[in-house]
Amino acid sequence: MKALLNIDVPDLGAAERFYYAAFGLDPARRFGIDAVEMIGLEIAIYLLHKDAGTPGAGDDVRDYSRHWTPVHCDLVVDDLDAALIRAVAAGAVQEGAVREAGWGRIVQLADPFGHGWCLLQFLGRGYDEIAS
Repeated sequence: MKALLNIDVPDLGAAERFYYAAFGLDPARRFGIDAVEMIGLEIAIYLLHKDAGTPGAGDDVRDYSRHWTPVHCDLVVDDLDAALIRAVAAGAVQEGAVREAGWGRIVQLADPFGHGWCLLQFLGRGYDEIAS
């Protein structure tokens, strides 16, 4: 089984530039003018061009202002401070302070398209530090 992550964006070129600059992802395959595969993580990310206002799920339409969803993406990084600087320089918005936990450090971000992301830096044994 393989997982794919699809991210709807209103501007494919801007999204490609952001995900390259913020997270070091490289464009790979293109699927016409409306999708590009971004590689560099253990999961492929597909940026899908979908204009704001077009049908989404259920009766909703796409809205790229900052929104909340119970699904978000976590990226595990070796150096949270450096990754945060890179992401913010690329256009991400930091949402709150860097927090420390028994397993490591975390900071919340929003990409320029309203999607939530967290950067995690595991310390020690990562989540195993708190697993029972």
